[in-house]
Amino acid sequence: MAKEYSYRGKKLEELKKLSINELAEAFPARQRRKIKRGFSEKEKDFLEKVNKKDNVKTHLRSMIVLPLMVGKTIKIHNGKEFIVVRVQEDMIGHYLGEFALSRKRPSHNSPGVGATKSSSALSVR
Repeated sequence: MAKEYSYRGKKLEELKKLSINELAEAFPARQRRKIKRGFSEKEKDFLEKVNKKDNVKTHLRSMIVLPLMVGKTIKIHNGKEFIVVRVQEDMIGHYLGEFALSRKRPSHNSPGVGATKSSSALSVR
């Protein structure tokens, strides 16, 4: 049996009914401060687009995931391309940028010639 999701003791339906200021009180300090200072015009436009349609592109990596975004598909720009992210309940309170990594993982290969003392013994062709 699947456990029903809750954020700080409130179920998803309850979170959707809360006003933005009431929701801010449930968030951690950093997110609460951002909400209390108010959203920018771009962020307000983004929220309207998310309400109207499902598949939205954005560069707003610092936007907080709100309950109204749950179940929507958002394409988040990572600096090079748009990463498709399906917003789930447990993403509430995080930033969009956390789900579209902007850096690749380092993939280390064998050392080059001269990188170690033993590499001088290798033949170079």
